[in-house]
Amino acid sequence: MSTEQDLVNHLDQVNLVVGEYLKGSDATKISKELSIPRQKVVSYLNEWKEMAADNAAIRARAKEALVVADTHYSKLIEKAYEVIDEATMSANLNAKSGAIKLVMDLESRRIDMLQKAGLLENKELAEEMVEIENRQEILIAILKDIAAEHPEIRDKIMNRLSSAMKQGETITVVAE
Repeated sequence: MSTEQDLVNHLDQVNLVVGEYLKGSDATKISKELSIPRQKVVSYLNEWKEMAADNAAIRARAKEALVVADTHYSKLIEKAYEVIDEATMSANLNAKSGAIKLVMDLESRRIDMLQKAGLLENKELAEEMVEIENRQEILIAILKDIAAEHPEIRDKIMNRLSSAMKQGETITVVAE
């Protein structure tokens, strides 16, 4: 076997390990799933981190993979919220509590994945949360304005908004 082929095989192994790592798996889990000794998994991860730190193209690929994984988490979370809505309508408290726990677990895993990749430091995470909250406030203001201007859909908008709010948060629309 050629040295070039060995290098390709080695990089394929590194990519497999890194792919699992970016999905949130730890070295032990990756070792079991891919049937690779744990020490080798750790070695591959360290090698990848060193390569990624020195190579802009690899950093870009890693960020791409993270974006894909982050989008995947967002879709899963969206589906979990649909389950919460359905469980609420059918008064199925077990399904609702399970879906709420699922959302919390998914969010935790997503944040952990981003932190492991070094993309979210505490400051960046806080800034991202503030930005999300600001966008949410803007969207709520827009919906409140529409509800005030169109009383025929006001109740429907307010019900949907109240289900999306934090417990104890009040929404008030004053008709002009």
